[in-house]
Amino acid sequence: MPDLIITNARIFHQGRIIEAELAVEDGKIAKIARIIQVKDVDRVINANNMLVLPGIIDVHVHFREPGMSQKEDWFSGSCAAAAGGVTTVIDHPNTVPPTLDEDSFRTKLKYATSKSIVDFGINGGVNHNLDNLDTLWKAGVTAFGEIFLGESTGSMTVDRDHMSDAMQFTKDMGALACVHAEDQEILESYGKITKGDLAPESYSKSRPNLSEAVAVANTVEDAMAFGARAHLCHISTREAVGIIRSAKYGDYGESECTITAEAAPHHLLLSNKDYDRLGSLAKMNPPLRKRRSLQYLWNGLNDGTIDIVASDHAPHSENEKLTDIWSAPAGVPGVETMLPLMLVAVRRNLISLSRMVEVMCTNPAMIFGLDMHKKGAIWEGFDADLVIVDTNMVTDIDADRLHSKAGWTPYEGMEGIFPVLTISRGEVIWEDDIHAKKGRGNFLPGAGYEEKPKEESPAFSNIDEI
Repeated sequence: MPDLIITNARIFHQGRIIEAELAVEDGKIAKIARIIQVKDVDRVINANNMLVLPGIIDVHVHFREPGMSQKEDWFSGSCAAAAGGVTTVIDHPNTVPPTLDEDSFRTKLKYATSKSIVDFGINGGVNHNLDNLDTLWKAGVTAFGEIFLGESTGSMTVDRDHMSDAMQFTKDMGALACVHAEDQEILESYGKITKGDLAPESYSKSRPNLSEAVAVANTVEDAMAFGARAHLCHISTREAVGIIRSAKYGDYGESECTITAEAAPHHLLLSNKDYDRLGSLAKMNPPLRKRRSLQYLWNGLNDGTIDIVASDHAPHSENEKLTDIWSAPAGVPGVETMLPLMLVAVRRNLISLSRMVEVMCTNPAMIFGLDMHKKGAIWEGFDADLVIVDTNMVTDIDADRLHSKAGWTPYEGMEGIFPVLTISRGEVIWEDDIHAKKGRGNFLPGAGYEEKPKEESPAFSNIDEI
């Protein structure tokens, strides 16, 4: 007997919208059909001709716990995700302590397991810990990174030689390396030029396009040399798009490497002109770029050069941010507003609905191995992770209605289309409010996971001796 049936729906299935009904049983999609005739069912949801999408997968969040729970924690961050239609997240390693060994991984896993209301993966960090990467991989990390080639939150920067060594390690394990591509030497050089300039736009000048281009080119070179899998986080410049496009579609011999890339909504929708409105609130790494970069990013997103849209949700309180541009921490909240903003982008013909689902559901699942957990699509047998949206319900984004501890948003007043319902494994977790208990989210271990045998109870360990 189904637990749930969604009727009168327009379902995004197999790359197109179909008018159909959907049945859920034991958290899985049991059937998709024009009409599902069932007498007994626990709940029926009439979608009233609204659109049903796969649950969004955000492969780049910083939920700040452990160590910085005043900024965000796994409960508040996952509530923000659910309210924004995100049913699966991957958390990055620059917490306190950073996720650099099995102990720090287990600590973060404990917090996430007890608090998250959405399913989740956890990335392992790379610093001076190459001897720990194999242990982290077997413990269940999803991927490795952000691997920071330039200074950012958490002081986990690695040099080129260390990055090359890490790429070799990830290649040997079959793991994905996620790279924050800004070249540290260029950052230091341009930082000296802009030192003392308190104009917010000086921060963008201190981290120029050249820094990203050099780091992306170096990453591509290493990935090709080792035949590794490299994922470039939050690409922000036209130069980087060009390098990635050449790497994907150019003639680079017999290398078995795989290069993928992501873009964040703040780089797709905001520019250095927004410093006038936001001031130091707009500080992020990589920084905001000139307006002409936005079109290059949209072109790359639409032609397949950029594979994923991810939020890089990096919350800080407004009080922390409202200082001079050099003292303010870098990062903006975004997990709850990502889908609403992208749905408006679809409405404005910046991207097709089909491509939006690819870059926010299908590709994240395939690239990060979440398809093995039955994530990323509306298919029979897959997890019933679903988002119901009324595409005509366009509202202004209001920080007072959002759920992150940050309490503000760089998208204040911009248009968004928010979910009517968010469903995770067949359970409604968002419908006008959060309807989920802390800790209902499942941990989704990575491909290298090796389950440890349970320790035998001391009461029975010597049973043969009794």
